[in-house]
Amino acid sequence: MEYKGLGRRKSSVARVLLVEGTGKILVNNKTPQEYFPNKLVIQDMEQPLIVADVRDKFDIKVKVIGGGFNGQAGAIRLGIARALLAFNQDNKVKLRSKKLLTRDARSKERKKYGKYGARRSPQFTKR
Repeated sequence: MEYKGLGRRKSSVARVLLVEGTGKILVNNKTPQEYFPNKLVIQDMEQPLIVADVRDKFDIKVKVIGGGFNGQAGAIRLGIARALLAFNQDNKVKLRSKKLLTRDARSKERKKYGKYGARRSPQFTKR
């Protein structure tokens, strides 16, 4: 049986597929150690598996696009949490208590005209 989950964070989108197996994870056909630059990001990504206590029960295949590695890890985390919810509704209480089912809506604010960035104004000179 396979379970699907979609996760988004900043400008990243992750499609997660959980298949019963031995605990292998593939992110864009690479291991997480090859794909991500540091271990903290990998730990963040695997958090729902540890909370639901199914670390070695599923093989996980992930397709992720857009954004940087932190945003991608956050998108994968949400996707895994949603797929675990599709697997078993009893996980909802555990995942919700650790805020793993909440979409982080923060994203980059757009640049406004007359400004150098979203809020940075040109330097004022008194002449």
